Amino acid sequence: MSIAPDLPAEVAVVLVAAGRGLRAGGLIPKQYAQIAGKPLLAHTIEALASLGAPIQAVIAAGDEDLFASAVASLSSVSRNLLRKPVLGGDTRQASVMAGLEALATAPPAIVLIHDGARATPGAPLLRRAIRAAREHGAAVPALTPTDTIKRVDAQGRTLATLDRNTLRAIQTPQAFRFDLIRAAHASAALAALADFPDDAAVAEWAGHPVICFDGEAQNMKVTRPEDFLSLEKGLLADCPDIRTGQGYDVHAFGPGDHIWLGGVKIAHDHALVGHSDADVLMHAVTDALLGALADGDIGSHFPPSNPQWKGASSDIFLRHAVDLVAARGGLIAHIDGTVICEMPKVGPHRDAIRARLAEICGLSLDRIAVKATTSEKLGFTGRREGIAAMAIATVRLPLRQQSDH
Repeated sequence: MSIAPDLPAEVAVVLVAAGRGLRAGGLIPKQYAQIAGKPLLAHTIEALASLGAPIQAVIAAGDEDLFASAVASLSSVSRNLLRKPVLGGDTRQASVMAGLEALATAPPAIVLIHDGARATPGAPLLRRAIRAAREHGAAVPALTPTDTIKRVDAQGRTLATLDRNTLRAIQTPQAFRFDLIRAAHASAALAALADFPDDAAVAEWAGHPVICFDGEAQNMKVTRPEDFLSLEKGLLADCPDIRTGQGYDVHAFGPGDHIWLGGVKIAHDHALVGHSDADVLMHAVTDALLGALADGDIGSHFPPSNPQWKGASSDIFLRHAVDLVAARGGLIAHIDGTVICEMPKVGPHRDAIRARLAEICGLSLDRIAVKATTSEKLGFTGRREGIAAMAIATVRLPLRQQSDH
């Protein structure tokens, strides 16, 4: 995991991801649940990364492995913006304070505080948040309710109809001058006050006016099980351009005692010969992704004539292709690979290969298929002279990107 350097910045983000998310159901906290092929939190980080600002995540003790898995699914650009995560407290308020203190060693001018379960804050919303914090010191995104709002008693009886023109539904990211909100949180902690519903309430208690700016309807917080389906539909609807690409690669056997296949080292009485590590399956998958993007092939991105790539690990090539998909605002939907050889047997290593490819591509395991077959002792693979591999990748891209390529 790459960590953003500890340098001062105008803007930084505190990403609160220490909650348990019980209302959303499931066996793990909702921010780590899979949606559209990757953890919910990964979608959130990718959206925030459009700012190019350092991101300070706050996670719960015991969630370190879940967080590491979510980070593994990120593009390299997003990973490079992440600071080392810190552990949160028993309340959201305590978790935010932990994030603010982590940033205090090189304090930004402005901090955005965002919920890990809001995966789709748009770039215009983020820019509005920064602008509002610069102008006012404390600001929150808000939506005017469209439904009639009533006050009710404990039995559900209506007591009054409220004027919705004076009401707002508050979202995140909430935006503040860093020194303002850090001091407000410190004062609340000193006063042993821990029941504020959000950071704006902390600022209000400390005597700072908080202004509202326009939120986004799409910036929904995942709370209930049905919210996952709604969010996934939205994410997929944003990427209606469905592409498929195919990849094919061959490497001959040479002297050695192992091969690399799909990122897994497999003992064998020969090695595969190539300019890099000759991972024939990973090369095929890389070309399949590049094909779906109509962006050349592995040789055009990593020329074998360049000594820089001699003996290189092929995960470098695959991560590059994955990053290109992310840079286009796309999603990898599925990868299907086939290995053609007589030996070694692929079956015993299939699950490890799928897991490694899923990690590199940032996908859940059910979106990676790996199969193996022989050529019935025909041809160069039948004569055990080498291994061939084929792959098909399905990629979803936003329509707005079509004119760029």
